[in-house]
Amino acid sequence: MEKKKGLQISLTTQILIGTVGGIVFGSVVGPWASNLKFIGDIFIRLIQMSVVLLVMSAVAGAVGGGDNQDVGKMGFHTFKWIILFTIIAACLGVALAMVVQPGVGIQIASAEEVANAEVVSASLQDTILGFFSTNIVGSMADSAMVPCIVFALFFGVAMGAYTKQSGNSNVVDLVKGFNAVITNIIKNVMVIAPIGIFCLLADVAGSTGFAVLIPMAKFLGCLLIGDAIQFLIYGPITAVLCKVNIAKMPKKFAKMSMMAVTTTSGAICLPTKMEDEVVKFGVSRKVADFTGPITMSMNSCGAAQCYVLAIFFMAQSTGIEMTTYQMGMAILLSCLMCLGTISVPGGSVIVYTFLASSLGLPLESIAILIGIDWFAGMFRTLMNVDVDVMVAMLVACKLGEFDYDVYNDKKVGVY
Repeated sequence: MEKKKGLQISLTTQILIGTVGGIVFGSVVGPWASNLKFIGDIFIRLIQMSVVLLVMSAVAGAVGGGDNQDVGKMGFHTFKWIILFTIIAACLGVALAMVVQPGVGIQIASAEEVANAEVVSASLQDTILGFFSTNIVGSMADSAMVPCIVFALFFGVAMGAYTKQSGNSNVVDLVKGFNAVITNIIKNVMVIAPIGIFCLLADVAGSTGFAVLIPMAKFLGCLLIGDAIQFLIYGPITAVLCKVNIAKMPKKFAKMSMMAVTTTSGAICLPTKMEDEVVKFGVSRKVADFTGPITMSMNSCGAAQCYVLAIFFMAQSTGIEMTTYQMGMAILLSCLMCLGTISVPGGSVIVYTFLASSLGLPLESIAILIGIDWFAGMFRTLMNVDVDVMVAMLVACKLGEFDYDVYNDKKVGVY
């Protein structure tokens, strides 16, 4: 029995093997690898089919199962760190764009996808109005995360009030039980994650190829450098305020980081992230269930940095000089687009179109961004997911909901 246990390979290692294997296989067989993409799509859909239910039951259970004072404190501290980190990320994007100038020397070519792209324009009022659904079932069907979270918050508050008034906790128990069932479904789906990731990356390597990276090396390099700088800023801040050893963080981030890089989807990473927050980082289940879905939808440091860089790239590649006002608007719009940003692969194409039309930049400049969006998505999602955990740690420490024994590997947390 002991020998058999020693032969077991962790899911993180399996995902790493699937990642490398998919890239190598796709590079060798070429375009034929696209025939495997449907297997990867099945994996993505199996996760997506449960994400909305996981988010709503987790938020409603966290809010309805505690008192209003705790919920208010969790909300305040969560959004405090979300806003601060997002602004830092956007400002860092401006600095990198001005120093590296990723769009200089790039020749823009139009593309059918850009010509046919629908110009999306929305005011601040429309953006905020979109947080509130007229049909929650429709929002769930469309995977519109922010309206679902808003509804879950209201449901949780009303559920908590009902429980206090009646003394009947059946509804709370039902919601928490439902959340446990959905969590088990996702754990079962995660068993095939290495296979799904292998097929997705084989398709990218075989069909898209990596030659598209060469002209965009500066843009992707900016994202990589920006991610490293953000880790060097947020990591020490989190370690100091939470009074933990920062050297333990990289290993704890490993599995969710691999998921983020390979799936490029914050929604797909949500179940893994929430479980690891509790099991590896010592965040309480209550805080993880509350902050996990909210940060997934609204804390997008990687995206904010990427969107600012994309704006400067579009301007620089078409010879447009950005004014101070446009730079300020680039930061503001990029931060706003992170509120309920689309959490599935490919959603940033719509964001790029919106940003270009809002700042009067040529839509043709989006063409090359579309070509490397999957690679840019790796850096966006990696930063988004890992910073989500840091926010959860900071909130948990502030509320006394942090287990130092779990973080220091003296015991294993239970999700």
